[in-house]
Amino acid sequence: MPVSRASVQDLDRVASALAACLPALNRALDRRVAQDFGRPKPPEGQLALLRFVSQQEGATVREAADALLMRPNNVSALVSQLTEQGLLERRQDTGDKRIAHLYPTSRARRELAEVRRLEGAHLANALQSLTDGELDALGSVVGALTSLTRHLHPVPAAE
Repeated sequence: MPVSRASVQDLDRVASALAACLPALNRALDRRVAQDFGRPKPPEGQLALLRFVSQQEGATVREAADALLMRPNNVSALVSQLTEQGLLERRQDTGDKRIAHLYPTSRARRELAEVRRLEGAHLANALQSLTDGELDALGSVVGALTSLTRHLHPVPAAE
């Protein structure tokens, strides 16, 4: 594991800045997308579940909860909402009838594609206002943020 030469004060400063900046960036992007979505945009929790299920078709509620760092009962409630809205399909496990596998509907795929398109367009537009140095810095930091996310993701508990 790499060892940082940064001082404790520097680490605290960066941690505080990230803790303030990242949620603000996410909220600003979410509001811009919601303005242009054309219909009520699904809440972020629903979108997160739809994104996960689109990438992991056939996942269970438990698997989704673990991946999204949510409680299974909260994911189950989201699954019920999304199923009622026609965005998610539950298919019973052939071996264990208590388990359901989750699949996005074609409508969910279209809505996710629209959200991704809008997010990309708004970010690309905002990036155009940055200097070359700022763009280079952001390009360099993407990998570090991905790594930071992995380090913050809790290790699954042994069952």
